[in-house]
Amino acid sequence: MKTIKYITSLVLMLILMASFSQCSTAQKLQAKAPIEFGEVYAQKWVAGIKEGGSGINVFIPVNDNSIPLDSMFFRGKKVKMEFKKGDTICYIGRFKTNANQQNDIILSSDMSEESKNRLPQPKEQIPFELKDDECVVSYRQNNKTLYYKISNIKMKQPLHYPSAPPNGQ
Repeated sequence: MKTIKYITSLVLMLILMASFSQCSTAQKLQAKAPIEFGEVYAQKWVAGIKEGGSGINVFIPVNDNSIPLDSMFFRGKKVKMEFKKGDTICYIGRFKTNANQQNDIILSSDMSEESKNRLPQPKEQIPFELKDDECVVSYRQNNKTLYYKISNIKMKQPLHYPSAPPNGQ
């Protein structure tokens, strides 16, 4: 009887410890934006040539760059953000998709030919549960990495790049 009580208390202790360890790894989202954002939007793109690639770019217009944004989590993926200064200042997260990609698998008795096959990429686990119109950006402040969620991302019309430049260019 003492053995059963000992095992039961040990199991309960392990469950309790495991539940506390999960809390420490959870990422906390900031309630206030680190800088002022313009209208955040996403736009799909497809290359005009076969196997040229495709993806989704997420644009975050900003008024200033006083706190640089580092990474973006969107639709189950994470990328480093690109800073673009032009007519408007914005950060861009570029996410590649599987559409319009080369999927051929080389099967050969020669192992050197088969070594040219691309390895499957494991699905990356991100620490946030996001809807399709949400992203999380990371930034550094006071030597800490902080996270802010952006909701209601608008989808713009997709860009379909031509396979060749128009005549005269």
